[in-house]
Amino acid sequence: MSDQLYAVVPAAGIGSRMQADRPKQYLSILNNTILEHTLNQLLGFSAFKKIILPIAKHDDFFTKLEISQHSKIDTCSGGAERFESVLNGLTKLLSIGAKESDWVMVHDVARPCIRQQDLQALFEQRNTQGTILGMQVRDTMKRCDEHGRIITTVERDNLWHALTPQMAPIGLLKTCIETCISDNHNITDEASALEYCGYQPVMVAGHPSNIKVTRPDDLMMAQVFLQEQQ
Repeated sequence: MSDQLYAVVPAAGIGSRMQADRPKQYLSILNNTILEHTLNQLLGFSAFKKIILPIAKHDDFFTKLEISQHSKIDTCSGGAERFESVLNGLTKLLSIGAKESDWVMVHDVARPCIRQQDLQALFEQRNTQGTILGMQVRDTMKRCDEHGRIITTVERDNLWHALTPQMAPIGLLKTCIETCISDNHNITDEASALEYCGYQPVMVAGHPSNIKVTRPDDLMMAQVFLQEQQ
């Protein structure tokens, strides 16, 4: 396998749960947008050769940011669904010279607190069947019905929260996503596409600060973690 590393950061979503006047990746924390924090964290990891950012067709925000001019960042068209944006990003990488045997990390744009140590650990433990960051479940887990009534307690041993980045060879991930689309199989994350095609991605323990900004309360928590890193 190659040692070349790329990143795809799908950024075409609108983040409706934030109830804001713009996509959540363009909300500000500590004088920078969430997107800028995320990209700066990735740019700080020198192994990345290129970062592809799939954005919405009518995105009027990205080009106004200074980071849009960075030589390591390129854009492509985003899709209606996250997996479509990822697929477009992988196709873009191959079109600009990346090889199918090269590695790609797919990272949520709304995870601005990703740490350099986690990126390094993920890269060092890369596996040809896929590798993802995760966090072991610590709390008692309950499965409920649609009315919120508890059905059963779920055994938490070997149960993990899936985080990002999620890493795989470019060609393998692209083929698995295309297979899922062809079979009309639901893709929840990159690992789920690999799993559907018979592969077993490896879990790498990540830092709990790697939260996904989804709701308004998450902004304050992300600010605390970013201040701590600074």
